[in-house]
Amino acid sequence: MVVTFNVTGGERGDWAVLQVAGELDLVSSPVLRQRVHDEVAEGRHSLVLDLSEVLFCDSSGVGVLIAARRLIRSCQGRLRLILPAQGAVDGSHVNRVLGALGVRRLFDVHPDLASATGDAPRPLSA
Repeated sequence: MVVTFNVTGGERGDWAVLQVAGELDLVSSPVLRQRVHDEVAEGRHSLVLDLSEVLFCDSSGVGVLIAARRLIRSCQGRLRLILPAQGAVDGSHVNRVLGALGVRRLFDVHPDLASATGDAPRPLSA
């Protein structure tokens, strides 16, 4: 079975939204890193990464998420992740990886796009 990695972009209000699908690993993580850098270079400092369709995430994928957080913070921007609420309950892979590494608490996590692009941050509990 071949899993295609894809990053698509869009906007919602003041937010740039990157929807990520597939496996976020050593091979695909440079693609996401470049897309994040492209968004920042174009002046978009409020970024949502929709990870609801990510099936697998290894340490290089986590590294890209942490680097994205660092880059956005250096621009006084905002980074939010979408990890659906049901994913946290039934063992979403990305939630498990971020939790196991102890880095999930570093991110502003939301269950859906409406929550992530709203004004009041309402992250899921770690």
